[in-house]
Amino acid sequence: MPELAYPLALLLLPLPLLVLRFVRRSRSDGAALVVPEGVARGLLTGSGPAPGAERGRFFYATIMWALLVIALAGPRTLLPVPALQASGRDLAIALDLSGSMVREDFFLDGEEVTRLDAVKRVGADFARRRAGDRVALIVFGSEAYYAAPFSFDTEAVAQRIEEASIGISGRATNIADALGIALKRMRNSPAASRVVILLSDGVNNAGAANPRGVAKLAADLGVRVHTIAFGPKDLSDADEGERGVVDAATLAAMADLSGGESFRVRTTEDLVAVTEALDRLEATAGDGLAAEVFREFWIWPAALVGLFGVLAAWRGAE
Repeated sequence: MPELAYPLALLLLPLPLLVLRFVRRSRSDGAALVVPEGVARGLLTGSGPAPGAERGRFFYATIMWALLVIALAGPRTLLPVPALQASGRDLAIALDLSGSMVREDFFLDGEEVTRLDAVKRVGADFARRRAGDRVALIVFGSEAYYAAPFSFDTEAVAQRIEEASIGISGRATNIADALGIALKRMRNSPAASRVVILLSDGVNNAGAANPRGVAKLAADLGVRVHTIAFGPKDLSDADEGERGVVDAATLAAMADLSGGESFRVRTTEDLVAVTEALDRLEATAGDGLAAEVFREFWIWPAALVGLFGVLAAWRGAE
């Protein structure tokens, strides 16, 4: 239903009439105006504005003033906006950007792609589905850091995942620090539920902390850690000295210690299935956050003021 943002502005409508009623026109005594002879002749013969011109100018001025006051009053209407579902959850996505993520052993749309390309495609879609969660992105290689702070803006987090590249955090794999930096931000969080989803395709080979020890700390803080062991091969079935294999056992132990779930991903289809399983584990349904969004209409009376001004000027020039 239409309403006015500033209804008291309508009190300005009679202002011009009050000015005409109470403000006297100043008169000049004994003043004379010297004008050219041709102009004086025209004045003496009575030539001037056409009959009704004064009424026309008064009409345009009245309409323009009324429209201007209506614009100032701020006509608007309340738009129906779906309430944002708030889960009361802080969810941190920890993404491995170590050098092994450049290996081309995954497939998307029938084409062979790097591990990172597969994660970016599926991970970004997963982030966009987390409406209602406060989501953050942590990337790690030799070091770990926040690529996106906790926010309800899941689209921004998804875009940061799509922009991720190898090398910005080093080419080693520092799983413990990735989880540690997530716990540091979550420790004082008032969220009812705190979750870390950690994806890695390698073996922890950087940093001084032990991944299992950090997972035990997560359990003490009440943070669940879901882990995704990513890659076709892991340490249990790889040849000795083979590179680009994932330590699935350590990741599974981290999840178990913190009360989370562990997943094994060997193909893109596995990765899609894991994100769907995580959606079910960490559902986003919750109470909606109230919001009021107005559609403003002041521009239309304001535009009509300009239109009537042009029209009045054109009529006055006739």
